[in-house]
Amino acid sequence: MSVRTQAAAVAAATALLALPPAPAAADDQNDGRLFLTVSGSQNTWIRGIRLICPAADGHHPHAADACKALALAHGRLEELPEASRTCAPSRDPVTATADGDWHGAPVAWRRTFPNTCALEAATGPVFRF
Repeated sequence: MSVRTQAAAVAAATALLALPPAPAAADDQNDGRLFLTVSGSQNTWIRGIRLICPAADGHHPHAADACKALALAHGRLEELPEASRTCAPSRDPVTATADGDWHGAPVAWRRTFPNTCALEAATGPVFRF
């Protein structure tokens, strides 16, 4: 390769590196991307799943309802509408976490509930997996 060809190749590569990255079309369509976990007391067990909204295809069994609930709460898990549900006062604590983003804003949420019933009453379909 001649010096002139090498110089042209270096100039072209430099110009490409200076350009901002093209946005990923699929990611731009997402309202939110969250990794959700539920774990037992003292981490004796743990489950996790990724939720991408709006729900197209994914592994969350109630993705459409979970995305709808999150949209109504503007992505703030502490503002999810609670279900009018009576739970037994049993003590089998579970901890739920959500990490990711909602409309570009970071989400880092963690809360411990007395039992799974209380978790589902407080979070609806979001942590029902």
